Amino acid sequence: MVGARRIGMVAVVVAIVATGCKVPGEWFPGHGTAAPSGVHVVAPANKSQAPASGEVGLDVRLDADLQVSSLRVWIVRGWPDETGSTEITGRLTRDAHGATAQLHAADLKPGLLTVKASASKPDGSDAELGYASFSWEPKVDTASAKRCDPIAARKCLMPFPNDFFTVADPTSGTGRRVHFDPKAMPVNSKGAPIDPTEWNRNDGFSPGAMIVTYVPGLDLGTTGAAPVTDIGRSLRPDQPILLFDAQTGEQWPIWSELDSQADPVDQKTLIVRVAKNLPEGHRFIVAMRNLRDGSGKPIPVERGFQLYRDTIPTFTPAIENRRGHFEQIFDRLGQLGVARNSLNLAWDFTVASEQNLAGRMLHIRDDAFATLHGGAPAFTVTNVQDNVDDQIFRRVTGTFTVPNYLTGDGSPGNRFNYGGNPAVDALPVRNGDFTAGFICNIPRSVSATGGDPVSPARGAIYGHGLLGNPDEVNSDAQRDFSNQYRMVYCATKWSGFADEDLGVAASALVDVSNFPKVADRTQQGFLNQLFLARLVKSPQGFASNPAFRMGSAATPVLDGTVNYDGNSQGGVLGGALTALATDWTHSVLGVTGMNYSTLLQRSSDFDTYSAILKPSYPDELDRMVWYSVVQMLWDRSEANGYAEHMTDDPYPNTPRHQVLMHVAFGDHQVANVTADVEARTIGARVLLPGLAPGRSTDVKPFWGITPISFLPWNGSAIVYWDSGTPAPPTGNLAPHEPAYGTDPHESPRRAPAARAMKSTFLQTGGTVTDTCGGAPCLAPLVP
Repeated sequence: MVGARRIGMVAVVVAIVATGCKVPGEWFPGHGTAAPSGVHVVAPANKSQAPASGEVGLDVRLDADLQVSSLRVWIVRGWPDETGSTEITGRLTRDAHGATAQLHAADLKPGLLTVKASASKPDGSDAELGYASFSWEPKVDTASAKRCDPIAARKCLMPFPNDFFTVADPTSGTGRRVHFDPKAMPVNSKGAPIDPTEWNRNDGFSPGAMIVTYVPGLDLGTTGAAPVTDIGRSLRPDQPILLFDAQTGEQWPIWSELDSQADPVDQKTLIVRVAKNLPEGHRFIVAMRNLRDGSGKPIPVERGFQLYRDTIPTFTPAIENRRGHFEQIFDRLGQLGVARNSLNLAWDFTVASEQNLAGRMLHIRDDAFATLHGGAPAFTVTNVQDNVDDQIFRRVTGTFTVPNYLTGDGSPGNRFNYGGNPAVDALPVRNGDFTAGFICNIPRSVSATGGDPVSPARGAIYGHGLLGNPDEVNSDAQRDFSNQYRMVYCATKWSGFADEDLGVAASALVDVSNFPKVADRTQQGFLNQLFLARLVKSPQGFASNPAFRMGSAATPVLDGTVNYDGNSQGGVLGGALTALATDWTHSVLGVTGMNYSTLLQRSSDFDTYSAILKPSYPDELDRMVWYSVVQMLWDRSEANGYAEHMTDDPYPNTPRHQVLMHVAFGDHQVANVTADVEARTIGARVLLPGLAPGRSTDVKPFWGITPISFLPWNGSAIVYWDSGTPAPPTGNLAPHEPAYGTDPHESPRRAPAARAMKSTFLQTGGTVTDTCGGAPCLAPLVP
């Protein structure tokens, strides 16, 4: 009976809004049917939405045969059943043809209301009735309901991500297209809203979605939501915060946290993070139920959501147009065991498609490599230095040519060149060439003196750290490893995220509208790295130049193979690069992770940049939306957007890859949780015991990551290296010295056991060996 009544109520809501009140002869909810009448309620207009102030002008007009003195007026409250009425006849100002009055908020009650007016003829016959229905929702911003989702009132873009901010598009990979209204976007301190043009190219949201909303008074402890230390709990059927695949019904692993950096503290955004990336193109439903405050009391549902949950009609078309969609959400949640009346909030969003996330990059990769016809890029050696030091015999520097898909000369600040094509699915067009620089170090283990004997070596592309440069390949850790394990390391700048891009990156913190410059140029940077790998691998590349030949027979120092090795940013971006690589199949991602929307606030590196971001976007809730919105474009240029295809599900014309992740426990710069999410997403297995008992604060360390079942293991793996640093904070906070000890970020790359493991993995086609003797892997702390 309850279900039938609910269906009936929904049908009535649709009927009221669709047909409205047609005086005379109108059906009025809760008040019967009006016969043809000479009583006309002119104001408020029938089917109107009253202003939030509650100030409503009343105007009733009578036909000439009705007595003005007999006019009576009531405000009837409640729907579908009348809950009360107030007669306001004594407040009428009468004139020759009717009466007027002013209604105030005290006269009204949120919901559907009806003005009921009656008047009789001089002969005393039955009174005639007139009606007008209107809606009053003082806690819902009905004026902005077209561009802002009214279900969570605090911020226009909350809750986020959200299919409210999409429109149907049958040409896209998901059938949706992001459609941000410029007036809905966060505004910086100079009053400039984010320009949504580039975001509106997307056909969905991030696969590593940072789900954000604001729930006043929420306490996650009393609510019982799963924290980052107990992700497994999030899959229990009684959880208060849930994430479901709308199609399959699969309950997705998540953790929930309140913004630990909120200032003021009463503006703590609720953040829900996925513990494994969401599959591309799928639609997900977020459900929040039985939420409680610090005293354990239930938190009332916000009125904007209550309109849908409790089938309360309005006369705001933007709200009513979504009612059918919410009924589908409620029905699906009911099938999944979530009671409608338990909900505080529910909504859905669609994950971007493979084409939308990687299509631009795959296009420029394939277009550029087609110009090589199986050969190698043009390059120039500009300097050769011999007898560099006791580890490196020869250092070769130079430049190489890469097709340029950016505007201008491809320097910092340039965007993708679309050739004037305004289509949202346009692909970049080549714009001449870009000249990139390279550094290659040839170790003495290849040739001690440049003469005989010569032992050709594997090549490796090295990915440098945050906003750095390729000179990092000359660091002691890389030089020592290169010589000890006989590998020729080559490096180029991460265009888009190198030292020369610092100014553009900073400008994106001041105005997020500048962020597409970062994302686009980083993708050009990926192409540069891939072209460098071809030079290392191809016999027509570096091996053809005397600078890369030694000994009496001019033997090439490169053996025709290439791998990838990157640290920090080189690990984060390196995951994406690996997914795109056609010339190598094995990568080591050092002190790595993914998803900058999770990483930034948990990184000590971000302190400097946060000092720019906070005054630029001083509203705390806006900043939390900022992280999630920016990730939508960052996915195009870091591992988070490519992780689904990094290992066993490669892109077209791309080989499978195996990845070894080396993680520093308690890392101050790259949060461990981001590495765990990456490992779950790419299917990397964990080398146990991983950590000594008691070191992790997790209820079940490495939850959701399959252990390596036998050794040696051939496949992708994640290995934790412990330098004795305290466990990281459990909230969205960065660990800092001295409270969290010395940063172990540099330790794994210098640990002998880690280096031996890395070498074996790269030189044996992905074999993972236990170089830690069956114990937790330790990395001596590097000050």
